[in-house]
Amino acid sequence: MKTLYLQCAMGAAGDMLMAALYELLDEDGRSAFLKEINGLGIAGVQVQAVPAQKCGIWGTHMRVLVHGQEEHSADVAAHDCGEHTHSHDCDGHTHSHDCDGHAHSHDCDGHTHSHDCDGHTHSHDCDGHTHSHDCDGHTHSHDCDGHAHSHDCGGHAHSHSHSSLADISHLISHLPVSQKVRRDAQAVYGLIAEAESHAHGQPVSEIHFHEVGALDAVLDVLGVCLLMERIGAQKVLASPVHVGSGQVRCAHGVLPVPAPATAHILRGVPIYGGQVQGELCTPTGAALLKHFSQGFCPMPALSVCAIGYGMGTKDFDAANCVRAFLGEEGAGEGGPNGEAALLCCNLDDMTGEALGFAQEELLRQGALDVFTLPIQMKKSRPGVLLCCICQVSDADALAAAILKHTTTLGVRRTICQRYALSRSIEEVQTPYGLLRIKAGQGYGAAKRKIEYEDAARIAREQGIPLAKVQEILESLQK
Repeated sequence: MKTLYLQCAMGAAGDMLMAALYELLDEDGRSAFLKEINGLGIAGVQVQAVPAQKCGIWGTHMRVLVHGQEEHSADVAAHDCGEHTHSHDCDGHTHSHDCDGHAHSHDCDGHTHSHDCDGHTHSHDCDGHTHSHDCDGHTHSHDCDGHAHSHDCGGHAHSHSHSSLADISHLISHLPVSQKVRRDAQAVYGLIAEAESHAHGQPVSEIHFHEVGALDAVLDVLGVCLLMERIGAQKVLASPVHVGSGQVRCAHGVLPVPAPATAHILRGVPIYGGQVQGELCTPTGAALLKHFSQGFCPMPALSVCAIGYGMGTKDFDAANCVRAFLGEEGAGEGGPNGEAALLCCNLDDMTGEALGFAQEELLRQGALDVFTLPIQMKKSRPGVLLCCICQVSDADALAAAILKHTTTLGVRRTICQRYALSRSIEEVQTPYGLLRIKAGQGYGAAKRKIEYEDAARIAREQGIPLAKVQEILESLQK
């Protein structure tokens, strides 16, 4: 099975995920992707893939230029040029700006300064960092350790967009992309909108995105959706997500990491903090992971064919990147090549029909196999042991389905080492029509089996016994 595994040891942001997926493509695929995303017809926006290095490891950074300029940390800082709080992190110096009110507070080496910029120009020198502000003009320039950032909050050099979910949905719905990409992008922004609605206590219809709604963030989401379609993985898994630690300054003050919207999106996802100070997982990154990942677990056994490194913009002691692995699951030999979950429960008060329905639902929801065994329960009551074998990533969902569709009050879970043949489906043309054959190979074994549904269809169409059909079809394969 073609499987994509996303390693989020340093969190995830939209640009990091896009870059990691981009690196999985061959040279022709990379060129085609850049041509496609830059040909969407969004005026003033260009996506560039540039080499980047973190801790001696080379990867790719995806630059989204809006009118020739790149926005930094778009998901971290909240920009609202109406009541307007801007936060910038420059070598540990946090600067927040309110550009209509025009209160500006700066925390440089532990010193806090507040300013009212109504047509007044203020300059600050913090450890050699010169900051000049003209907040009627509304030009703000910052030079922190030689890094210059310019912002125009009236004429807006950095296009800080404040869009509603309807605005973004309208934009996405009119782009020349497939229906799948549209659905995926809309769903990602739906997760973000729902999280912002919960955090701010406002209806989704009244939520306005700040940095998340800027064009660079829209391109991050679209880029990931387009790449997921190009890669075409049958399964997407991710590691538990490192969210960082400490605090983050936003429009509403200083908040703990992860920020409320990110924390809400990541409900049900295994997350952890650590020693790294800073916001590692952004709302956009969290929403993309939540939408595309079918499970969050340790890396399964993969025969890896491609590895991608998507680099962030910040520097830490650890390499700031998302790492993507693309490969075939269950292709190894010589030992267990995967894991499976075994879910079990004891039942003694269900009818055969109800039990059969539960089994059908489990199979419909992705169980690998479902079966029952006769057992003896308390007070010598006869009962059945319901067993469900599934992928580890599906275990939580299928356990919930067992609790929903059976009378049990609890489900036991066991993780098993698994030996599995590499599987494929072959299609063969026969006098009776197209026939599918299941093939398995590995561990010195090779097996082929006619798909039952095809044999049953031919038996009904030809009016002959199923056993006769199987004999005929097997003879055709010799």
